[in-house]
Amino acid sequence: LILIDSVIFMASFSLLFPGLKAGDTISADQDEVSGTEGQSVTLSCKYQTDDDDVALYWYKHHSDLQAPQFILWKEAKGSTDQCVPNNRYESQTSDTSTTLTIRELTLADTALYYCAVETDTVIQSVAEAVQKPEHRHRKLHNIH
Repeated sequence: LILIDSVIFMASFSLLFPGLKAGDTISADQDEVSGTEGQSVTLSCKYQTDDDDVALYWYKHHSDLQAPQFILWKEAKGSTDQCVPNNRYESQTSDTSTTLTIRELTLADTALYYCAVETDTVIQSVAEAVQKPEHRHRKLHNIH
């Protein structure tokens, strides 16, 4: 649904990565978010995990004809590591939540947005440069 001069986001969640640790959860704070072109909008998710090594991801999905596009990742629980390739996007993380702020909204920002939580099962002794290790678990939820 698109209103004139507005960008509409709707939240609904589905688990896309089964087999994660019991107790790990992630959910949206709101069902629908709207904003005016040229302004900013903030999407938010709450998560729960007992792990101390946590990374939070955001993806954008325009249609079923293409794969979701990576927006950013940011670590939480005391770590400041992050990868934010586009300065229109900003994320804040805490021990229980993540937000995605999109600046200078356009109608092209109307999409399905995914938030994901990734946790380590083993403590890593080597710093991770660009790519995240494959042994992590990821829960992924979407925000329309």
